Amino acid sequence: MLVVKEQFLGKLLVKKEQLSMNRDILLEIVLDQKESFEKKNNLIDRDILLEKYLSTQQVVIISGVRRCGKSSLLAIIKNKLHLGVEDYCYLNLDDERIIADVSILDEMYSLHLELYKKEPVFFFDEIQTVNNWEKFVNRMYEKGRKLFVTGSNAKLLSSEISTSLTGRNKVIELYPFSFNEYLRYIKHNYNINVLTTKQKALLKNDFNAYFEYGGFPLVIKENDLDLMNGWFQDVIYRDIIARYKLTQVNEIKQIALYLLSNVSKLFSYSTLKTISGIKSDSSIKNYLQYYEKSYLFYYLSKFDYSVKKQMMNSKKVYAIDNSLVNKLGFGFSANKGRMLENIVFIELLRRKKEVYYFSEKNECDFLIKEGLQIVEAIQVVYSLNKENFEREFGGLKEAMDKFTIPQGLFIVNDSTDVVIERDDIKIVSISKWLLDFKVQ
Repeated sequence: MLVVKEQFLGKLLVKKEQLSMNRDILLEIVLDQKESFEKKNNLIDRDILLEKYLSTQQVVIISGVRRCGKSSLLAIIKNKLHLGVEDYCYLNLDDERIIADVSILDEMYSLHLELYKKEPVFFFDEIQTVNNWEKFVNRMYEKGRKLFVTGSNAKLLSSEISTSLTGRNKVIELYPFSFNEYLRYIKHNYNINVLTTKQKALLKNDFNAYFEYGGFPLVIKENDLDLMNGWFQDVIYRDIIARYKLTQVNEIKQIALYLLSNVSKLFSYSTLKTISGIKSDSSIKNYLQYYEKSYLFYYLSKFDYSVKKQMMNSKKVYAIDNSLVNKLGFGFSANKGRMLENIVFIELLRRKKEVYYFSEKNECDFLIKEGLQIVEAIQVVYSLNKENFEREFGGLKEAMDKFTIPQGLFIVNDSTDVVIERDDIKIVSISKWLLDFKVQ
């Protein structure tokens, strides 16, 4: 009996040592990560009015695609709150050394109290990797702690928020850099209403670079589209295949690559089934949802007053950023009109617009809805000229007439040789449209 007792006590001591070692490892990770977090520099302010998020007592959730700058926004918030290292806890949970269990959050909290003897502000990166994270966050909220969390999965975050944090959170939807933010990052400044000939040429060059390289900060910094290969693999394998425990790896990649090669176009389930070899409509529907949840693609509905018809109509697909399309969309470089349309669509999302497309006898790229009314019709044309004007104007005019819109908008890449002498059409260059916007 004594031997058994000694063996049991021995196992307890070993277990205690293992727990202590794990705690030491966690402390090392926490300190390493905080050191890196403190060193974040060359940060640019995003086009977000942060004051209401800094002053709120609610949980602030920053939701967006991988590598769009969520961690940097946390660092900006930390700086604006004037927090020293002893004032906050920071943990990036997308770290292979961390066991994705909610207990890790309690351990980190305990370590902070031991180290600094004061209550922290919490910053959690990629919180969705930890099951039941919202329970810890809710408990800290109840204790009056201030929390900022980021996540790269839209539906997962929203479903967890709805159960535990309803009415207790504010959400910031973050995208890759807008053109405004891109210019700020490369330290170029233009007054869009007063441009010299030289400035116009420089602005055109800057937009062409943004058109090709998109708005992911690291791609811009390194001037390297090849980085999108690794990003794409992360989204496909980590955010989709691993998260949803899927086995049809090649099929999921094949559908994604097809959609990247067909941005700004209608797609159908039957086509996706043909190119992937998947026979089930429900599987195709699930995969499309997984892409959307990971912010890889967005789907635009045709406007209809009947919600049922709206759901049944074919949708158009758009990608999160042109860099992804340029790198992985097969043979896409020639399709500049559709890439320009992709930029406009993502910018409309940034501006929190409710967007649809219009299609009857003719087509119009975007309708903007406010409340119950369609208030704006937009046609995007890379190069508007005498040869294509009547075709492009046909869709815009049809939408304007149907919804009693007094003035339609053409967004074009550059200047046009078409002379318009009518008050119901406005033509604006993409650069002016992107820059002539005030954050509200």
